[in-house]
Amino acid sequence: MSSETPPTDSRATGSSAAGTGVRNREVILKAEDLVKHYPIKKGVLRRTVGHVKAVDGVSFELFKGETLGIVGESGCGKSTLGRLLMRLEDPTSGRTTFNGVDMYSQRGNAMRKLRRDIQIVFQDPYTSLNPRMTVGDIIGEPFDIHPDAVPKAGRRKRVQELLDLVGLNPEHINRYPHQFSGGQRQRIGIARGIALNPKVLICDEPVSALDVSVQAQVVNLLEELQNELGLAYVFIAHDLSVVRHISDRVGVMYLGKLVELGDEDQIYSHPTHPYTQALLSAVPVPDPTLRDKRDQIVLTGDVPSPANPPKGCRFHTRCWKAQDICKTEEPLLVERPDGVSEHTSACHFAEPRQVLG
Repeated sequence: MSSETPPTDSRATGSSAAGTGVRNREVILKAEDLVKHYPIKKGVLRRTVGHVKAVDGVSFELFKGETLGIVGESGCGKSTLGRLLMRLEDPTSGRTTFNGVDMYSQRGNAMRKLRRDIQIVFQDPYTSLNPRMTVGDIIGEPFDIHPDAVPKAGRRKRVQELLDLVGLNPEHINRYPHQFSGGQRQRIGIARGIALNPKVLICDEPVSALDVSVQAQVVNLLEELQNELGLAYVFIAHDLSVVRHISDRVGVMYLGKLVELGDEDQIYSHPTHPYTQALLSAVPVPDPTLRDKRDQIVLTGDVPSPANPPKGCRFHTRCWKAQDICKTEEPLLVERPDGVSEHTSACHFAEPRQVLG
């Protein structure tokens, strides 16, 4: 391997908007060094013998009206991050602010009001809807929790408006989830998510359980709703093609950490982190002529356990560029000027590499 000297990590952390083309936009949601460790307990006395480091120091900013895609392999901490942003779980350390308000310091009515502005669409439309409730009751349930949102007399009309907004027949308000297809059920979940007019919608793999043709319809719906309602999305997914279609910026996660963050074009056209380059090289290419010309990267070894991640750079056990410094010193998520595309990357030897044809 070469003895190339890594760049000095002297700039701001990756939560900065620098290099992403969105410096002047207003921050609506900000994660600061979020950590979530789950204890591993063994024995009759259930003693803690270790921790699963699901999310381990994630920082970023979400701007009003944008879509931030979060991608990575299964088990990298994407869904845990989504739950932390919703405060469905509290972090081990770190904080999340919404419009400057620390979410984890809020209690009671203050937290209930804050929840109106941050809603979630779950991954599985088959298990996230109560089969014993009608569609009208499912979509109208947020109004029971927040009775001041819509007067009781106007709730049925509002639910029908929401059904129409997501492309479903308002006359089907009294039907049950089993009477709808998977794509229609996800539309119901989206209608429930936007019922309280939130500012931020966390989309936790919202199309992964759907057929490809239906995925496109749901993604198009989300884009239409964003344009109409001014929503900001955190779009969590493992399908890089879907993320590229909908996202303004993209963050790549590996073993609980963000390893690269930048504009959609920066990430897909000029990825600088070896893990991002490997992910993109695995994206299916339908054109066989392009498929043969593409720069394919095959990673060796298994993903390390999040209960015992490698020291230094967590990717060094599978990285073809790894050197001694990678085994001992953890690279920061910082801007790394490369003359092509300046965005943040957590790699001592980051350099752009065109992977997709």
